[in-house]
Amino acid sequence: MDEVLVADAVRKSYGDVRALRGVSLSVGAGEVFGLIGPNGAGKTTLVRALTGTTGVEGTVRVLGTAPGDVDANRLGLLPQSFSPAARLTPRELLSYYAGLYDTARDPEVVLDEVGLNDAADTWYEKLSGGQKRRTCVGAALVNDPDVLFLDEPTTGIDPAGRRAVWRLVDDLADGGTTVFLTSHSMAEIERLADRVGLLRDGELVATGSPTELVAEHGGESTLTIDTAAPAAARTALEPAYAVDRSTDGVVVGGVAPREIGDVASVLDDAGVVYGSLAWSEPSLEDVYLSLTGESFGPRAESDQSTTTGRAEAADGGDPLAVDAGGQSP
Repeated sequence: MDEVLVADAVRKSYGDVRALRGVSLSVGAGEVFGLIGPNGAGKTTLVRALTGTTGVEGTVRVLGTAPGDVDANRLGLLPQSFSPAARLTPRELLSYYAGLYDTARDPEVVLDEVGLNDAADTWYEKLSGGQKRRTCVGAALVNDPDVLFLDEPTTGIDPAGRRAVWRLVDDLADGGTTVFLTSHSMAEIERLADRVGLLRDGELVATGSPTELVAEHGGESTLTIDTAAPAAARTALEPAYAVDRSTDGVVVGGVAPREIGDVASVLDDAGVVYGSLAWSEPSLEDVYLSLTGESFGPRAESDQSTTTGRAEAADGGDPLAVDAGGQSP
């Protein structure tokens, strides 16, 4: 794997606060790397280190050289917070950013890719929140960068627009662009990232593909039973199944999908009336909870569940001081 982004024993302190504690990672060409972690874990500081906007101890290399020495034409950056000129249209904004580079993609093509054809001539200030964010995504990649940093790229974008951005990131990665992604959408991380790194208290505590992390840290599949008689359900199931006693409801661990009917039979034989049985396999959300003790986001975004039965599952720092086109403001 050609190493495009490299951090080796990177450390950073703000007074007595240790933001990064010896973080090491590498990201290859065409790889989408997702960075997750609680607020204050060091995500923004690590991205700043990789983009050369803050000094750190240790070694940081981007495209084989120090971040500050990389040709700006080869980089793209979408900060979490970015507000371009309010009375320019998406077409004008993308044309402006394209003009900052020696070579750039056709702004008209980028407008189409981010789904802004119908709003291309509307002032930025008149766009919806999702349209504004898509404009910013377009500005970040109009120079066709070799390395693209995306911080919460689909915040405020509707589901259809979000899927369009995801397809665009896929296409960029397939074409060899390296993407470094931070997000508070677990569905986004699971959908896009080839590998995921989890930062906690300035340390990279786990790295791997979503599948690898779920297998190692996600725990068992669970079957949740909706019943008005939880005590009776637990009593009926405990001789044969692992019932979680730490919850008020009825949650059974380690049940395979083919065993759901067996559980239902046990409940029926015991005369326990239930509304539904909802099966969930472990997800990246469970990995996050296991390693941080905190909930990542809306569980409904990442659950993969089946229901059966008688009735039918930001980092704390300031925004990066770089605009969406990778240029200093």
